[in-house]
Amino acid sequence: MLEPWLAFFHISAFLGWIVFASAQAALCRTEWLNAAVVRRLARLDTILWVATAAVLLTGLARVYWGAKGPAWYWGNPLLHVKLTLFFVAALLQLGPTRQYRRWQAAVQAGGALPPEAQVRGARRLVMIATHLVALIPLAAVFMARGW
Repeated sequence: MLEPWLAFFHISAFLGWIVFASAQAALCRTEWLNAAVVRRLARLDTILWVATAAVLLTGLARVYWGAKGPAWYWGNPLLHVKLTLFFVAALLQLGPTRQYRRWQAAVQAGGALPPEAQVRGARRLVMIATHLVALIPLAAVFMARGW
């Protein structure tokens, strides 16, 4: 029974990651940005990082406690593709995370909203990261089929 539970938690964490990254991309638009949206972006970002950590931890749980065992996983190049995509996407998300924190501090200090270029830049990074994350299930499907 452990394998299905590990798969369930891993897929659920992954879906959470996608949902919260997509919500950020949807809200991070100059025409919609106000103080409440800045606070919401920071909150979504915190949840996104929790989901990101859950993806990593549940994935490692599957590697070490899953039915195929660590030797099979670590020996499979597709796991390394998935991990590379994961870490690149996470690194790309660091920029928007810093931006949201700065924007939130600025709003709290006096209500200043960020310039349009910053908003576009943060959204671009979120979009690139989210599209990279969307490729991870492709490698997962091939791994599940024994490639």
